[in-house]
Amino acid sequence: MNDAAPRQGWAEANQALLVAELARLKSLLAGEDSSEAERQIGHCRARLDAPAAMDRVAECFGLSGFERDLLLLTAGVEMDAAVSALCVTAAGGIQRPWANFALALAVLSDPHWSALTPHRPLRHWRLIETTDDVALVTARLRIDERVLHYLAGVNYLDPRLAPLLVQVEEAAVMARCQHRIAQQVAEVLAEGGSPLPIAQLSGNDAHGKRDVAAAVAAAFGLQLFTIGAEDVPANAQERDALVTLWGREARLIDAALLIECADNAPPSSVLRFHERVGGLTLLACPEPLACERQVRRFRVDKPNRFDQLHLWQQALGDGATSMGPALEGVAAEFRLSAQDISRLGASLCLDPAVLPDPVAALWSACRDQKRLRLDGLAQRIEPAAGWDDLILPEPQKATLRQIAAQVHHRLKVYEHWGFANKGTRGLGISVLFAGESGTGKTMAAEVLAGEVHLDLYRIDLSAVISKYIGETEKNLARVFDAAEDCGAILLFDEADALFGKRSEVKDSHDRHANIEVSYLLQRMESYRGLAILTTNQKAALDTAFQRRLRFVVPFPFPDASEREAIWRGVFPAAVPTNGIDYAKLSRLHVAGGHIRNIALNAAFLAAEADGKVGMLQLLAATHSEAAKRERPLSDAETRGWA
Repeated sequence: MNDAAPRQGWAEANQALLVAELARLKSLLAGEDSSEAERQIGHCRARLDAPAAMDRVAECFGLSGFERDLLLLTAGVEMDAAVSALCVTAAGGIQRPWANFALALAVLSDPHWSALTPHRPLRHWRLIETTDDVALVTARLRIDERVLHYLAGVNYLDPRLAPLLVQVEEAAVMARCQHRIAQQVAEVLAEGGSPLPIAQLSGNDAHGKRDVAAAVAAAFGLQLFTIGAEDVPANAQERDALVTLWGREARLIDAALLIECADNAPPSSVLRFHERVGGLTLLACPEPLACERQVRRFRVDKPNRFDQLHLWQQALGDGATSMGPALEGVAAEFRLSAQDISRLGASLCLDPAVLPDPVAALWSACRDQKRLRLDGLAQRIEPAAGWDDLILPEPQKATLRQIAAQVHHRLKVYEHWGFANKGTRGLGISVLFAGESGTGKTMAAEVLAGEVHLDLYRIDLSAVISKYIGETEKNLARVFDAAEDCGAILLFDEADALFGKRSEVKDSHDRHANIEVSYLLQRMESYRGLAILTTNQKAALDTAFQRRLRFVVPFPFPDASEREAIWRGVFPAAVPTNGIDYAKLSRLHVAGGHIRNIALNAAFLAAEADGKVGMLQLLAATHSEAAKRERPLSDAETRGWA
């Protein structure tokens, strides 16, 4: 009987049985023959198509006959005024209208003193409580309100636990790999004996771990509830109370528990709770945890590309056909849980008759789904440049197009052609952009992001590097893990600070700095996305790091013809200009980034004078830029400008 709203027939029969049971108790308290009440009890029990609430409590908690009647007596005092009045009469009028242990020992059958000891079920599971600070035999005994309502046929989650727990329904759709894991967990637990071993679910798919746990619970006929690690009390007494209340609740509502840890190192209080809590218990954590109790460990990661493709086909139904090969690209770029895919599939309308570009709509929805996590770790850059804006020699442009092609065809090469089966190392597309400041490295990253329709994130190295041991690795792990989920392009701008040469170990600081670089090399090799590193000093990079780069793109200082092309494209069409000589401007020995600064400052000078941008404004802006760089201008560079 685990339904919040039990069947009407059962509820009526259970109520009738409870009335008959209380009639038997009243006969015992009055010293009368209870045979008629016993016959009525048998008649009521025959009408039940499932165990009565009282019988189920006695079975679940292992109550003796005396303990069962004692619990029934405390319930009768609350439910029937005649029972409380008979308690006074049976005690010779020397006590108030409630039950106590002395009365139970005198009236009920097969009494035993151990019934009220703390290790016996009545007090261990807090089915009844003593409410007076007097001798144990004369103290008032009260049934717990949650248990009282259960005996009356009303089953609900204990209000003391409700704020801490979340009920999880069995997933309508699961990834095939996770469905197999759920079957394995259920088989292992079914053979586990008593007490059941704890199943640890590690991995990076929080939704998937819930789905697996719910499927395991359903296999045992249980419903699943979750509790966050942060909600487990640190105080030992409060934690013990939670263990008891949940253990009782798990029996009353037929439930399993999933403890969810967001951190690799949860507080010790969580581990103690995890080891002591009974029943079917699962622990979800990013990485496996050590435990004194018997533990079975399973890894639940986000579905692989093929499982995601299958999930998309299920979620989109007929709409998947219209997507064609583009759906494989979505499965390749984004690591989504089965719940994410199911929710997105249900919310999208991909009918080409309604939506002009269903592929773009799906792609955008997937990016929006995963942006939030990475937005808190890095700066997202909206691509604003295209191939025509990129002024580079043709060999460099050809290399950039080759990089874009590798991003496009990763699924075919890695999965269909089997390179991923050879190992995860070396599958990431790591690129180095090397060149002076302002030569177009960041713009090239924007062009690539726009070409492959992926988000571009700039990593703030000042936020990544930490003086505390191990923190830099944690920060890098968070960035890479989040980027894996959304297929983002990572831009480590001016990466010399982090990716410099590993030094000879002279002290502990050198050793830990080298560990950081080694960790980064490992993550770069296993990251399946595109990571772009920019540097002004290629020679400063570790040679071991350079060996792991798939592409190195040098960004040369632009020659005169390239500078003229940059000047011609730097002004938007709406900017009013007057007599600009681009050939003369090309003599200025500056890179594209500085050209943009000069053009922008000249535009503000013209706006202030309510005029047009001409060579005079450009000359003034050029002198300001030179002063900022502390580099004097030669006469040859600006001769004839004004």
